[in-house]
Amino acid sequence: MRTFDFIIFALYLIGIVVFGMSFYQKDRTSDDYSTGSGTLPSWAIGLSIFATFVSSISYLALPGVAYFKNWNEFVFSLSIPLAIYMAIKFFIPLYRKVGSPSAYTYLENRFGVWARLYVASFWLLTQVMRVAVILYLLALPMYVILEWDMRLIIVITGLSVMVYSVMGGIKAVIWTDAIQAIVLITGAIVSLGVILYSLPGGVSQYINVAAHYNKFSLGNFSTSLTESTFWVVLIYGVFINLQNFGIDQNFIQRYMSAKNDKEAKSATFLGGLLYLPVSLLFFAIGTGLFVYFNVYPNVLPAQFQQTGMSDSVFPYFIINVLPPGITGLLVASIFAAGMSTISTSLNSGATVILGDFYSRFKNNVGERESVRVLYIASAVICILGMGVSFFIIRVKSALQVWWNLAGIFSGGMLGLFLLGYFSKKVKNIHAIIGVGIGLLVIIWMSISSIVLTGELSKYQNPLHDYLTIVVGTLVIFLVGFLLSTIPNLFKKTLR
Repeated sequence: MRTFDFIIFALYLIGIVVFGMSFYQKDRTSDDYSTGSGTLPSWAIGLSIFATFVSSISYLALPGVAYFKNWNEFVFSLSIPLAIYMAIKFFIPLYRKVGSPSAYTYLENRFGVWARLYVASFWLLTQVMRVAVILYLLALPMYVILEWDMRLIIVITGLSVMVYSVMGGIKAVIWTDAIQAIVLITGAIVSLGVILYSLPGGVSQYINVAAHYNKFSLGNFSTSLTESTFWVVLIYGVFINLQNFGIDQNFIQRYMSAKNDKEAKSATFLGGLLYLPVSLLFFAIGTGLFVYFNVYPNVLPAQFQQTGMSDSVFPYFIINVLPPGITGLLVASIFAAGMSTISTSLNSGATVILGDFYSRFKNNVGERESVRVLYIASAVICILGMGVSFFIIRVKSALQVWWNLAGIFSGGMLGLFLLGYFSKKVKNIHAIIGVGIGLLVIIWMSISSIVLTGELSKYQNPLHDYLTIVVGTLVIFLVGFLLSTIPNLFKKTLR
């Protein structure tokens, strides 16, 4: 990378770390660390929600998918408005009424401590995997630039984020997120602009070439549940986004950081809807890369033209094609996308560890001890994420890995929440049985293709991997609901 680009990137990285560290408080309370004591403005929280949603999974993986495939995965974004409506109508009033910084206090109030621990545990697993995938994607462009060992880059990046997120708490996370949101949007717009400007035929050539190769396709509209059709991705998006806005600690903490219900709803509306056009921008960039390398076929080395290199195409373009200054901005944008999400996971994960585990089982935990636990927990999550990311280095597509793991590790959390919220007759035992059966179904759907081979292959999961969270959620909800509607039969069964 040219000296000027490296200076831009270095100034950004150092500036963000120093800015985040400036929020350090010696006599901090746990509430200030987790929610900022409910004093943050809605526009900053909204940009933080958006930045958390984007991450480098979107910034690198979505263009890579669009480059090699089409816009099928954009259908995921089309489900976001429904999730925003549900959040504003149901979720935000609920959590702000409960008044706890933990998203899972409600589940304990509804079903008991087992429900809280079950959901909190699976959510923590998801966050470790999320940190790992994002650290890997952040290491990709720097690996192309510096040719350092990717593990070293992962460690340096992870420690940088950990320092300011641990020292600054949620205020550092949200304010740095707001800055990073602006940087990443600017970088994406500039990148697409450069691609279009570089094409001899401009926008018309972009459209014609992309249309010729069917790159704008949203996927086929068949009713097949075994492939990534329009409907499969849409259904997956509905369930994942309902889980994000309805039961994800990362989002609930932002609801609680707002001054009142109205500002929490405004922040959610801003952050959620902003992702829709920006994700479209990422797909447009991926298609633009396809058109660019179609027009200039000798620019992209052969090794980058394999599907297993989908996440590396955009970084290669950034480093080798973009003009001086723009390269530095784009590398900073990628880091902005990733750092915002990692810092959120560290802060939210620490809040869950303190509220749902440590304070839940230890009496008389003082403020100083609580803050110390938050610091240590944030660091531990980051270190675990760095370790797991070492094993993701050789994946074909980080987006596919993340979407599959998100569906598996969600563990039917959404199903339990919907069961408790929308069915008032469901009792504790109904929920336990529903979760037990749902987990068995999720495990079967996740590993049957690996375990059941040969003559047993006919018992493999026939559905697409994206449907794991859908089926798991529905099984938990329906089993629990049906058991609650036939109490007499259920009592006889217990006898």
